[in-house]
Amino acid sequence: MKWIIGLFVVVPAIELYILLLAGKSIGAFNTLLLIIATGVIGGFVAKRQGMKAFREVSDSVKNYQAPGESAINGISIFLGAILVVLPGFISDILGFLLLFSPTRKLFKPLFYRWIRKKMKKNQIIVMKSS
Repeated sequence: MKWIIGLFVVVPAIELYILLLAGKSIGAFNTLLLIIATGVIGGFVAKRQGMKAFREVSDSVKNYQAPGESAINGISIFLGAILVVLPGFISDILGFLLLFSPTRKLFKPLFYRWIRKKMKKNQIIVMKSS
């Protein structure tokens, strides 16, 4: 749980520092416009990608298949959407990396490793229907 401290204290402090540097470099108004633009563009991309992922999961379920890869894509898009709408450049970069399919592939091994670790600790239980 040490990462929670970093998540709620260190990361916002770094984001704020970078925003202040950007404001000093390109101006406060331009920085604000950039933050708004990335949020709007990210929201649009997240909506499109999220609807695509939802259709993929639905199609998998309709065909009586486990939605493994589609579900990971959906989770990645969801996390990316959250990061993109948060103000800050680091969160925007990570969010956009999760939103686009080619770069999303970089994060999939991390998600699979996390899921396997949770399954070994019985924190995630996969049930097979009969």
